[in-house]
Amino acid sequence: MTLAQKFATAFGGVYVLIGILGFVSFFGGTIDQTPNQLLGIFGITAVHNVVHLLIGLAFLGAARTDANARMASLLIGGTYVLVGIIGLLNVQFINDLLAINGADNGLHFASGIAALAVGLAGRRNVATA
Repeated sequence: MTLAQKFATAFGGVYVLIGILGFVSFFGGTIDQTPNQLLGIFGITAVHNVVHLLIGLAFLGAARTDANARMASLLIGGTYVLVGIIGLLNVQFINDLLAINGADNGLHFASGIAALAVGLAGRRNVATA
């Protein structure tokens, strides 16, 4: 399994989990468009949760091959960096739709940069234990 495939598998799993937890009220989740804070930190809405689920599933689906995992990392990483920039601009429509806050912006930038780095790294085999 290559670095890109491991990254896509790990990040895909994490984003699916975040998407699911985003609907669970115990964790601060919401099932509608009323903004809330997942784990008391990250702004979420129902649409934001669905986006996390879709991104996680896209990563998991792409993890089957190195080429797909790298392409997904580039596309999703670039999108996340763009979302981070939009979050800094404080666009009301986006805030209403996704409830992005400062913690989200930091996470979007970090995730986006990490994904871009993996996507640009080329084929790297990772030893399995």
